[in-house]
Amino acid sequence: MFRADLHAHTTCSDGSFTPEELVVHAKEVGLSALCITDHDNVDAYPMAIPKAKEIGLVLVAGVEFSSVFKEMSVHILGYDVILDHPDLLALCQRHKQRRLNRNRAILEKLTARGMPITEEELLQRGTILGRPHIAQIMIEKGYVATIKQAFQLHIGDDAQCFVRGESISSEETIDHIHKAGGKAFLAHPHLMDHQNKIRELLKLPFDGIECHYAKFLADQERRWVKMAKEKQMLISGGSDFHGAAKSYIPLGCSWVDEETFNQIFQRRL
Repeated sequence: MFRADLHAHTTCSDGSFTPEELVVHAKEVGLSALCITDHDNVDAYPMAIPKAKEIGLVLVAGVEFSSVFKEMSVHILGYDVILDHPDLLALCQRHKQRRLNRNRAILEKLTARGMPITEEELLQRGTILGRPHIAQIMIEKGYVATIKQAFQLHIGDDAQCFVRGESISSEETIDHIHKAGGKAFLAHPHLMDHQNKIRELLKLPFDGIECHYAKFLADQERRWVKMAKEKQMLISGGSDFHGAAKSYIPLGCSWVDEETFNQIFQRRL
């Protein structure tokens, strides 16, 4: 049976599997196709494409962008994008700089409160870095016991060392995805508050909704499937696999069938 997981992360953002390891793992769990959707970058693909060809796994292009709509955090999946398109790469570069500036500001606040972490220490963790990476260093330095504690006490939204940073609008994000030949999907609406704002958000030119997500039950997904059909939008699904960071969510626990997959993707890598 054809199964495609359209939401998974690698070490190029906040996953624990390298791109090659993720592709191999997808084959091991019986997936027919995979879309890597690292946060705000497509750096995994030069490593993932040769491995996918080697083992006979269908690989397609994706990315997950952070955006803001009326002060609400919105994640947008860009599917079937042209990986080397200038508009896509320009948006990725903006996000990279945005994260760099925000991380510096968070580290300054932590240092001022007696929890010093240098930028060099953080940069050793990779290139696309965020609060989960900072939280991990905080654990290693003995400042907190868990990632949850790091967020609750120090770096979570509205905590003492939180920094909002530059925001990129949902409208602009969708526009860049479309210019790069892709389709824009609202990611995991199941996790979002402000249901009145979501209806307003979906008036933007989204192509689809991620209706099947992680380990949510069919009853919890039904409303999003219904909404997508009412709005004549495409439907996607994926696990949001991160590996060790979210070990309770296995790759392939949410997926789409071949017909749905082919409605979204015209390009194979």
